[in-house]
Amino acid sequence: MTSVTSTPTTAPTSNTSQAGAASTALDANFDMFLKLLTAQMQNQDPLDPMDTAQYTQQLVQYSQVEQSIASNKNLESILGAMGAQDLAQATSLIGHKVTVDSAMSGLGDEPAQWNWAAQRGTTQLVATISDINGNVVDKRTIDSSGAKGTFEWDGKLSDGTTADPGAYTLALTATDASGADVPIDYAAVGTATAVERINGVVNVIINGVGTPLSMVHSVKD
Repeated sequence: MTSVTSTPTTAPTSNTSQAGAASTALDANFDMFLKLLTAQMQNQDPLDPMDTAQYTQQLVQYSQVEQSIASNKNLESILGAMGAQDLAQATSLIGHKVTVDSAMSGLGDEPAQWNWAAQRGTTQLVATISDINGNVVDKRTIDSSGAKGTFEWDGKLSDGTTADPGAYTLALTATDASGADVPIDYAAVGTATAVERINGVVNVIINGVGTPLSMVHSVKD
């Protein structure tokens, strides 16, 4: 089942409320300032008139603050529109296999899966899988006959039990014929089943694990 979730409290909404409150407070203060200024001008000593430079400067300051609040409102509107666009884009990924720039993959209805690529030939490649708390739960040797491949982890542990569904992190270590370490690039793979927006950030749910939309770099049917 697919779903789209957008939490009611997001960063753009919160910022817009703050800008609105600031604008209301500014209007109230400006009205009070004009009333006081009018009263002072009506009751000023004709022989010792008010210094116009002082209240002119205050008027300029109020104008600058008002312009700043207006600019913030415009920026918040743009950010809100961008957030809605990202949510629509993420929704189009539901049901597709996606690859993300992350070492974390989800174990759920599907095995946890990663693509890997060695920067040069390797003679040994070992995968270490850790849970979300950093505890090592499994370690396996991967066929390193090729320069790249896919590693699937079904959650089966050495004691015969199965790991609980959830997020797991992969760490790969590889060596070449001389025993030197070989850098490995890898990315998590899974089916997008839902999207959500939390505090303005759009996440794609991939096999039960939320990943920011910005980390998705490929999509397959």
